[in-house]
Amino acid sequence: MSNCTVESSMVETNDGVKLKTRLFKPTGEIKPDLVIVLVHPYSVLGGCQGLLKGIASGLAEKGFRAVTFDMRGVGSSSGRPSLTGFAEIKDVVGVCKWVCDNLSVDKILLVGSSAGAPIAGSAVDQIEEVIGYVSIGYPFGMTASILFGRHQKAILQSSKPKLFIMGTQDGFTSVKQLKNKLKSAAGRVETHLIDGVGHFQMEGPAYDAQMVDLIVQFVASL
Repeated sequence: MSNCTVESSMVETNDGVKLKTRLFKPTGEIKPDLVIVLVHPYSVLGGCQGLLKGIASGLAEKGFRAVTFDMRGVGSSSGRPSLTGFAEIKDVVGVCKWVCDNLSVDKILLVGSSAGAPIAGSAVDQIEEVIGYVSIGYPFGMTASILFGRHQKAILQSSKPKLFIMGTQDGFTSVKQLKNKLKSAAGRVETHLIDGVGHFQMEGPAYDAQMVDLIVQFVASL
């Protein structure tokens, strides 16, 4: 964490929820034109911004400002988590608005991890400043779709560039399910499969550096 500084803020959503937010800033030269906003895994199963600290600090070390936040009802954020992640779309929109207002940028890359991926995906076209989207382990499978299926249309119909990163042993989504879903996706769609890796394994710190590299390469291509 030596190559970045972290600043905490409370950010208010348009429905009055206050979200604990952290900004990871490079200590050296900052890439000024873009901020990366990271959306954590499923709140109901213990998801929190702390799980994204490794990726956020890694991005800061590469010169990018990165923002993590606890969604409603997590940590010291107010409000209550929802089962389907629809209330949490407001959290993503609120944090992105705060980023644009306070960090004087007009370009955001949204990155969602696990259940954070459908939530971020639903927010992509609600935020003009979002120029691209990265999903880490999007839960497209049948069981996960009971909870998150209604989010899928938003990201698949969005014309903004998308990168889907997934382990080939993901317990929630098979490679075949991923490919079938993405057949109908609009705009530029890329996938990056990590061989032999499971869903929760890929969310762990062992893969943070690889996620950082994939996100940075994607940003360079936008």
